[in-house]
Amino acid sequence: MTADPARASIIDGKAFAAGLVDRVAAAAARLEAAHGVKPGLAVVIVGEDPASQVYVRNKGETTQRAGMRSDTHRLPDTTTQAELLALIATLNADPGIHGILVQLPLPGHIDASAVLGAIDPDKDVDGFHVVNAGRLAVGLPGLVPCTPLGCLMLLKAELGDLSGLNAVIVGRSNIVGKPMAQLLLAESCTVTVAHSRTRDLPALCRTADILVAAVGRPEMVRGDWIKPGSAVIDVGINRVPSRDPVKAAEGRTRLVGDVAFEEAAAVAGRITPVPGGVGPMTIACLLANTYTAACRSAGVTPESLDA
Repeated sequence: MTADPARASIIDGKAFAAGLVDRVAAAAARLEAAHGVKPGLAVVIVGEDPASQVYVRNKGETTQRAGMRSDTHRLPDTTTQAELLALIATLNADPGIHGILVQLPLPGHIDASAVLGAIDPDKDVDGFHVVNAGRLAVGLPGLVPCTPLGCLMLLKAELGDLSGLNAVIVGRSNIVGKPMAQLLLAESCTVTVAHSRTRDLPALCRTADILVAAVGRPEMVRGDWIKPGSAVIDVGINRVPSRDPVKAAEGRTRLVGDVAFEEAAAVAGRITPVPGGVGPMTIACLLANTYTAACRSAGVTPESLDA
């Protein structure tokens, strides 16, 4: 948290994520000790995309640190869709694997929708399967996409009871915007989903007690869009040229969110930074989902992982 009362408190997603991983590790150890079930996560990557390689390595290392089984399947970019589907079928049938994640993007010759749809919904720790989307929509237990789940955890840790708050989500993707709306509805918020066709978006944002920005446009949300004292969750991760002209000329970049941070921090009550806000929560929630899936496979009620 910042000490300056004139500025928003910083929501430290990195610290919260580290604590969540510790809680998952402890709960997973108790699950294994009591029921003989060691949560297992299988990550599948096709091709040599550098960013995907980094993500997959980080996921594997964090999974192992949490005391879980971690399997990584690295396939060449010449892998056919049939071969990938065959691997998924094998993982679906493996009782020691409770979570399956296929790293996106996939090579162009593979239909990502068909691949994601082939994953057993009960092992779909990314929460992207249409069955899990339906479960979330009607309030049934399911696996929730990791990024919005992480956003909700941060909000509840900061604000406590969210009931009755006005929430505005800028962005309507299936990965963040739509599931975020469902999660906040389940917390009894009044939810508005805004998008590129929304009229007078700044005025709408100024009504938000909770503002979630997830559009992928660098610093689109300005300080004068923010309701004083509100909680701002910035999901965006965008690379823009360095502020230093020399570094920019060398092609150096910096990370920014979808919110103009300095402007917004002067108005909001709480805000997530980029980096160090929502980003670290994604892998932590992936482990939380894997633990949850392992519990359900064993017929055990998952422990609460709240802070």
